[in-house]
Amino acid sequence: MAPYKRKTPEEILYSIYRLHRGRLKIIIGSVSGSGKTYHMLEEGKLLKKQGIDVVISAVSTMKRAETMQQLADLERVPSIHWLKDGKEQKDLPLETLLERNPEVLLVDGLAHRNRKEARFQTRLEDIRYLMDNGISVITTINVYELAGVGETIFQMTGIRADETVPLHTLELADEVRLIDVSPETILKRIEEGVLGHETHPALSRPGNLGVLRELSLRLVAEGVNDSLEKHREEHGLIGPSGAMERILVSAQYHWNGSLYVRRGQQIAKRLGGDLIVVTFAIPNRPLTKNQQTFKRSIVKLVERVGARFEELPLTLQRQLPSELVRYAIQNNVTRIVMGHSQKSRWQERWQGSIADRVLRQTRNIDVFLMADRAEQEGERILPIKRNPQGKKEPFHRLTSQEMEKKIEVIRRGTFKVYIGAAPGVGKTYKMLQEGNILQSRGIDVVIGLLETHGRKETQEQIGELMTVPRAKILYQNTHLEEMDTDAIIARRPEVVLVDELAHTNVPGSITRKRYEDVIRLLENGISVITTVNVQHLESLNDAVAQLTGVRVRETVPDAILKMASEVELIDVTPQMLQERMREGKIYASEKVNQALESFFKIGNLIALRELALREIADDVDERLEAWDRDNSLRGPWSRKEVIFVCVDLGPRAERLIRRGFRIAHRLKAEWYVHYVHCSSKETPEEQKRLETLRRLTEQLGGNLEVTMAESRKNLHEHLLIRINEVKTTQLIIGQVRKPLWRTLIKKSFVHYLLRHARHMDMLVVADQ
Repeated sequence: MAPYKRKTPEEILYSIYRLHRGRLKIIIGSVSGSGKTYHMLEEGKLLKKQGIDVVISAVSTMKRAETMQQLADLERVPSIHWLKDGKEQKDLPLETLLERNPEVLLVDGLAHRNRKEARFQTRLEDIRYLMDNGISVITTINVYELAGVGETIFQMTGIRADETVPLHTLELADEVRLIDVSPETILKRIEEGVLGHETHPALSRPGNLGVLRELSLRLVAEGVNDSLEKHREEHGLIGPSGAMERILVSAQYHWNGSLYVRRGQQIAKRLGGDLIVVTFAIPNRPLTKNQQTFKRSIVKLVERVGARFEELPLTLQRQLPSELVRYAIQNNVTRIVMGHSQKSRWQERWQGSIADRVLRQTRNIDVFLMADRAEQEGERILPIKRNPQGKKEPFHRLTSQEMEKKIEVIRRGTFKVYIGAAPGVGKTYKMLQEGNILQSRGIDVVIGLLETHGRKETQEQIGELMTVPRAKILYQNTHLEEMDTDAIIARRPEVVLVDELAHTNVPGSITRKRYEDVIRLLENGISVITTVNVQHLESLNDAVAQLTGVRVRETVPDAILKMASEVELIDVTPQMLQERMREGKIYASEKVNQALESFFKIGNLIALRELALREIADDVDERLEAWDRDNSLRGPWSRKEVIFVCVDLGPRAERLIRRGFRIAHRLKAEWYVHYVHCSSKETPEEQKRLETLRRLTEQLGGNLEVTMAESRKNLHEHLLIRINEVKTTQLIIGQVRKPLWRTLIKKSFVHYLLRHARHMDMLVVADQ
């Protein structure tokens, strides 16, 4: 709405209604027993401490000791008890609650259905009624209790909820918070009998728990993305945020149109993004019979893969590139998928290349040029099931090297990571909480490194946990402290708690980074529980910089996350995080305003939260694939891919390397990073820059190849020979911005490849 536009009477009335209406917060979990009720009660206690009038009703503790403890000091309004099929049910006493008139009600089971004689049929209607009467509600739900999602879950796992609520119920909430729990934790709780004796048999399978978890993460991420786009729109920000992928396929009514849609679908699924398919048609020009057939085929396919389809009018063929780019910008597209040009060199000179003109006009949008392999390979881009790489026959006798490797894995400690979207979400608090629970069960737990940042609640969670004194290291005439890894190894605890995994050690330490200390502990058979924020993952460095404007300097390789046997997300809504900030629970009071105006701006927190949700969802999916299950949500990739990343020594090289790694990792592909040196000798500056790129590539698990070319004249040919030698299927290069007159005189490397590398896919990465 324009800022000076007068509100209509209806808008004024609605605003007044919103002021009187209570708020709704939904705590969602992947499965019963994930800790939703525990966290709901914990929030209630915090609100009560702040002087807010909180009551509970119809709360199901399932007699779990930890949850029962949270009931202390919270006023209970007795619920209405009744029996259904011999099981006790609890309905809300609406009139009693209205008479009591608390500020906040805590209630379990959003999907609950009331007894026949109740005022309303469902708890959702009860809650809306209470909200209309000014009472705010915090409630809980499992992901399979959402209609729509529930049917998908039933098909994949056999788990079906007795009652459900409409999927759009989440849109009614002012806040949605996810309680993320790993399958390993749930299985442990089932084994210990914490979840009771009526657990669905399908929940004892890690793969099913993984499916439920991934769907929960992606569902909440979708909601967060909607709020991020709304926030950006309100603030006049255009273009993609960088938190999620949105793929746009440009297809014509031609025999290969379906191939482009299929390729776009697999890219979108692999990257966890949305898919849009557009075609262009000249108005008032009827389609030929063949075109009508191809159109029906494409529309049917688009519907089947759950994408969006639009046919756009086009007056002149020459307008296609500009119309395509305009549409992409309007729809916050991150990647355009289109075919290589089929024109000859002379046709391109006379008519122009569509791909070339799209590249020239795009900003902040990658362009994926799809090779047409159908003639040589057939339609092999369709998903197929294949055996996992490297899987041995069941009767294969292990070699001595294989035996050694397996023994080494057995000896290693268990590794668990708590990850969050930003500082202050509660990672350290949760780590200490788990440490205390383990110690109460007789497990030897110590604190290796803890940063409380003066947070009182975190300090209180230390309890009786022993802390290993830090090592003192002399640096520039000052004694600085670091984790004493040698002392921990000598002490030999069963579990050590290590905070802030991405920390860089003081120069002079045995290891450069804290994650290297953690690896040492694991290799010595000591289990580690640690914390990290999503912005510290190396491959997300560019995405975080794009989202927040802040370049994170301390990073950890993505492989560290893959080493973990468990990764759990601590999800907190941006509103709650900002509230914690204002209360001085994250930074000292003098830093609060500065933080709220920079990194902790609401837009940044929403974007980082979405990034964290999607990253952990992808991690869950990777683990599902590793279990060789059919129910990996993204599906298997259909063919062996070889990714080739071309870099120079410019400032964009790191971005290309990170992008190459993320794509290669998603596709389970081999990947090469290649630099061609043209002059006779490298300068000291070039050597330093090359070493930086080599270190980054190796940190991400790759190798940087450096070759020599006789001169710049044959640089393109030199590179193409190497690209073909390794049987590249996808080439990744950076966009080149040169004046039009220069490209007319001398074709760039991109233009050379557009002409000579049509047999492979090309991803031209946008110049941010």
